[in-house]
Amino acid sequence: MSRIGKKPVPVPSGVTATINGQNIEVKGPKGTLSFVLNDLVLAEMTDEGIKVNPRVDTKPARAMWGMSRTMVENLVTGVSKGFEKKLEITGVGYRAQVQGKNLQLALGFSHDVVHAMPEGIEVACPKPTEIVISGIDKQRVGQVAAEIRDYRPPEPYKGKGVRYAGEYIVRKEGKKK
Repeated sequence: MSRIGKKPVPVPSGVTATINGQNIEVKGPKGTLSFVLNDLVLAEMTDEGIKVNPRVDTKPARAMWGMSRTMVENLVTGVSKGFEKKLEITGVGYRAQVQGKNLQLALGFSHDVVHAMPEGIEVACPKPTEIVISGIDKQRVGQVAAEIRDYRPPEPYKGKGVRYAGEYIVRKEGKKK
């Protein structure tokens, strides 16, 4: 039994969810998201919220059960509150700034890196060494954050590079004489 799958997904006020076969569409104050469920699970609307159940009691169906419930919960959270990822830049001369829909990064290369933001993703730089990525789709927000981090991942000797806020970098000791 899936502990996560057993819980219904509560639908807050201001959010409407419609289930059309295997397609779930959620509308809220921040926008609209939809997700197509796997054929091994079935979703239904109840008084408590959206309930996801496996169609048959097999191992693949149970595996899809908890995952599908979490995906539905991410839809509801995204259209009501949204998601955000924070990145920190460490290093002398490393900085970021927003130019329209693009993020310009100075990361120690011979040229500045310009990252174009996809549709539905907002980026802000409260400080030159801090990047805040926000949007309603959790997967896209995480993907954009990972792409920006990949330009210069933190290195283990001095810790220079782009890291997630709160990420711990295992430091190595330098060479000895």
